[in-house]
Amino acid sequence: MAATVASTKDDRLTLIAISALGCILQDVLHEGLGHGVTAWLSGAHRVTMSTVALQCDIDTRLISANGTVANLVFAAIFWLLLLRPQHYRPATRYFLVLAMAGNLFTGTGYFLFSGVFNFGDWAAVIRGLQPQWAWQLGLVVLGLVSYYGAMLLVAAKLTAFHRFQANDKSSRRLRGLCWTPYFTDGTLAGLAALFSPLGLFYMVASALPSTLGANAGLLSLPSMMRKSRPTQEEQVGPIRRSAPWIATALVASLLFILVLGRGITWSR
Repeated sequence: MAATVASTKDDRLTLIAISALGCILQDVLHEGLGHGVTAWLSGAHRVTMSTVALQCDIDTRLISANGTVANLVFAAIFWLLLLRPQHYRPATRYFLVLAMAGNLFTGTGYFLFSGVFNFGDWAAVIRGLQPQWAWQLGLVVLGLVSYYGAMLLVAAKLTAFHRFQANDKSSRRLRGLCWTPYFTDGTLAGLAALFSPLGLFYMVASALPSTLGANAGLLSLPSMMRKSRPTQEEQVGPIRRSAPWIATALVASLLFILVLGRGITWSR
């Protein structure tokens, strides 16, 4: 009986590894592909990319906006990849769901964050536009609507992982699948930000809000999905211990914290 029960559980270490890779991916897409590549193509002569921000010698609305744009574009790509989920093993499918969720929550969450606090990427995008209060209010409304829509999309893709049993009314599996990435992302982002050349201010003002704040939807998803039920054919099996996922996440996390955390500079 003990062996049977254990075999139905997701491996926690593999969940943490997949969560770490999802966190790193959305951060690199946001700072590197979104902000960094746009700055370089816009004519910047010096670009410094870290886990919390991008610094360059030019400043445009397009550079500020494209971090979010990159996240939303790749969220759409991961959503398309999940249209045929039967092609993937449970671990791969979970990674794709987390990658979609992380990019959606970061992208839509930035609208709300900048609208409320007048800080961050979209505060820079609307700076100088009048009336300022109306633009901020628009960001808040857009953020609320789009973030809730993102939660619905993620919940739809997570439904197949929901294993409801009569003695498991608290949706224990969903809590593990949603809360593990939330706390993994926060820990990883905080550790990397400690090495940031920008100082502790950006860890408090950017790194932690952009992970713990943006991913807050993960904490609510298990309650939101309490009544959702997959069919027997749709249900995803347990995520087994995977040395490749764990090893890849370990290497990627060390590079993320010790290399990207300190910042990488390109110049021409």
